[in-house]
Amino acid sequence: MTHFHSHSRRRALLMAAWALALPAGSVLAQTQAEPYPSKPVRLVLGFPAGGPTDVVARILGQRLGEVLGKPVVIDNRPGAAGNLAAEMVAKAPADGYTLLYNTSSITISPWVYTKVGFDPLKDFAPVGLTAEMPLVLLAHPSLRSANAQALVDRIKASPDTINYGSSGSGAIEHLTSAQFLSLNGASATHVPYKGTAPALIDFVAGQTQFMMTTLNTALPFVRDGRLQALAVSSKSRSATLPNVPTVTEAMGKPFASTAWQGVVAPAGTPATVIERLNKALGGILAEPAVRQKLAEQGVDALGGTPSQYAEFIKSELARWQGVVKQTGARAD
Repeated sequence: MTHFHSHSRRRALLMAAWALALPAGSVLAQTQAEPYPSKPVRLVLGFPAGGPTDVVARILGQRLGEVLGKPVVIDNRPGAAGNLAAEMVAKAPADGYTLLYNTSSITISPWVYTKVGFDPLKDFAPVGLTAEMPLVLLAHPSLRSANAQALVDRIKASPDTINYGSSGSGAIEHLTSAQFLSLNGASATHVPYKGTAPALIDFVAGQTQFMMTTLNTALPFVRDGRLQALAVSSKSRSATLPNVPTVTEAMGKPFASTAWQGVVAPAGTPATVIERLNKALGGILAEPAVRQKLAEQGVDALGGTPSQYAEFIKSELARWQGVVKQTGARAD
């Protein structure tokens, strides 16, 4: 009898313990299955606030926050042509709450810097390609270059007196200008700055004579006549500057180089999170209002799947490796 009582008492205690444990267990299960996102998402970008990349990131980030139902906070971490931000995100927890709003620089930096703190293929899970914009070949009005060919002739006639600026050694502006010079058998002096804004200030003041920079950056200066747009670097003309020829048209030699942007997460981020983000971004990039806002910046909205973006990153890495080899550009 006693044996029976102690047995049933032990069973009752076990049942009570089990009942007490249940809510905790079910809460745990709920926490694990909590739908993403359950808190704000940080979108890190390696360029200053107010710059051309930042403007696009904020348009997309604000809308992404509305679609996801949680704020998307833009975190500007400028430095080393975007490398500091990329390195920071590469080392962040792979939970979908820290993302990188990246530019072409993640495929350029590995070739122009002796050491970067990330591997563009291994350290990131691509979410989606967001936008691209051509670069514009600009000349200072004092050169009186009627077109791109006239600029090349002028550079060849007096290479020692012609300088071109960029947002920094190894930046897309530097490499595209070097590529343009190389294509035309010309050489000029490169003057690197700490960002596009100071490079443009000196350019408008006539300290440098030509520059290639992104269309959205160039537009205000072209529109008010402070700088002259001679050609665009894309395969076809830009709807924003329809009267400006492509470099290929202007020089009669094939040439294409666009600056692009996208979103990547740290490698190992759950596929469900990547899928959710990709779907949200794709929907946003298809919205006429968003496309219009981007078009006003001279930016084309893109889109596509994470695997398409992964392939694109691979192809761009190979392309920039070739350009760096051809131009001999270094950043260190």
